[in-house]
Amino acid sequence: MLGDVVIDGVEVSEDADAPVDHVAVLLGKVAEGDRIAFAELYDMLSSRVFGLILRVLVDRSQSEEVLQEVFLEVWQSASRFVPNKGQGRSWLLTIAHRRAVDRVRSSQASSDRDIRAGFRNIEVPRDDVAESVELRLEGKRVVEALATLPEAQREALTLAYYGGYSQSEIAALVGAPLGTIKTRMRDGLTRLRNEMGVTA
Repeated sequence: MLGDVVIDGVEVSEDADAPVDHVAVLLGKVAEGDRIAFAELYDMLSSRVFGLILRVLVDRSQSEEVLQEVFLEVWQSASRFVPNKGQGRSWLLTIAHRRAVDRVRSSQASSDRDIRAGFRNIEVPRDDVAESVELRLEGKRVVEALATLPEAQREALTLAYYGGYSQSEIAALVGAPLGTIKTRMRDGLTRLRNEMGVTA
């Protein structure tokens, strides 16, 4: 008989087509302060989360710092995860990606301050400055355009282009068929182009 069961306070579908989301179950326990569940969650996902962060940051030591920040946030905010709104793994990877991007922006801001200070001492051709500003503005436009997409499309594109995952890996991560991921990415890219006024 199909239906929902409750495992340690977390509702899990018994539907044969909907496999148990073990990460969601662990997050439910973590939300209640279960340290053993937290350790299990860390062991299960830390290497995947670290890989995602490292792809964004490149720098290993910074990636290790961000990894710790991600799991600290998971410990503190696991109660905010809503199982029926998405996969536990995707929720955690989204936190990791956001933290990594925040670190990139923070590092970029620091680098920009250093560059501005350096500009006072050297003569920089105006074309280089204009190109740098244009690239930065374009990046901001992409981030803003991504924010307008439906969550499923944004998640697929973010994991592919910022996380470096293949379509098959994304399908496994979010628990969706490969064809669905391909459709989400195609439709997402179309909407992204329209939002940015790019003609194909």
